[in-house]
Amino acid sequence: MSPSWKMHPVTQLFLARFREFIRQPEAVFWSYVFPLVMMIALGLAFRSEPMEAISIVVQDGEGAQLLAETLRGSKSLIVSRGTELHCRQQLRAGQSELIVVAVNHNSAAGYRFSFDPTRPGSVHARDVVNDVLQRAAGRQDPLKTTDVAIAEPGSRYIDFLVPGLIGMGLMGGGVWGVGYAIVDMRIRQVLKRFMGTPMKKPHFVAAMMFSRMIFMIPEIIVVLLVSRFFFGVTNHGSYLNVMLLIVLGAFEFAGIGLLIASRAKTLEAVSGLMNLAMVPMWIGSGIFFSAKRFPEFVQPVIGLLPLTPLISALRQVMQEGASTIAIFPEITVISVWGVLTFAVAIRIFRWE
Repeated sequence: MSPSWKMHPVTQLFLARFREFIRQPEAVFWSYVFPLVMMIALGLAFRSEPMEAISIVVQDGEGAQLLAETLRGSKSLIVSRGTELHCRQQLRAGQSELIVVAVNHNSAAGYRFSFDPTRPGSVHARDVVNDVLQRAAGRQDPLKTTDVAIAEPGSRYIDFLVPGLIGMGLMGGGVWGVGYAIVDMRIRQVLKRFMGTPMKKPHFVAAMMFSRMIFMIPEIIVVLLVSRFFFGVTNHGSYLNVMLLIVLGAFEFAGIGLLIASRAKTLEAVSGLMNLAMVPMWIGSGIFFSAKRFPEFVQPVIGLLPLTPLISALRQVMQEGASTIAIFPEITVISVWGVLTFAVAIRIFRWE
């Protein structure tokens, strides 16, 4: 007599695999939760909205006041004024899409548009501003306009992306490099042998953290060099500030890696915990696109993620030339994360 379906080998093997699967939270997370998180987060970031007003800047000079007042009559434009240097800085930092200058062409009124033709937003801004000005003058295009293409260093997507990649590299190197290594040593019972020596937990934890920092810093320097010589990415601020942020970022994420690995007993468990910690930062901290794309109600939470202040400070220094004082709030948040995770990791760390 054949066994019932409940006792059939296929049924029993299926149930065994099912129980094994649901007992692994990391497997459940990556199979079911992660796709939903990605869908919701990216859906919020790239949700359909009414077209935002375009930021432009009018360069000071003869006719600038009248020009600015004319442009402010359009609800689709946010108009500011400034010197030529200020206008260039606004364009480079991505805070303005277009520079508009009032000029005279053989005693006839005209305008000069300065923008980066590789930026879709700048090209769109040029067309919108030209339409507003021509309509104000009667729309028979009586105004002569001149386009000046500006490939402003610091205004390209690659200039925006590199600080995000540096932050992502520090996060991955610290969390994975430290967390994975400690759990692997625990599995191989290397930590158990350390327990029988005079070594204290703070000494071991500090050694793991600082050794990983030494490995991470050269990796980031290589990224900076490649981006500089292959893509022309320049640093408009102090290299000392960049190095300070790299060191603090390495310290911060090494501390997070230590904290995650303090109690984990298997590689599967620590992998799930590390990914659980990093996924929100991959999505929300502004690596590939601005974190400001998310709704206002989640901005306070995004601002407290460990990676967000690091990327923000790197972009301020590299793209805008920000001083140490200007990025002090970000430095404070990064330092607090590093100190807290290091202190908690020492307290809860187990050799076995």
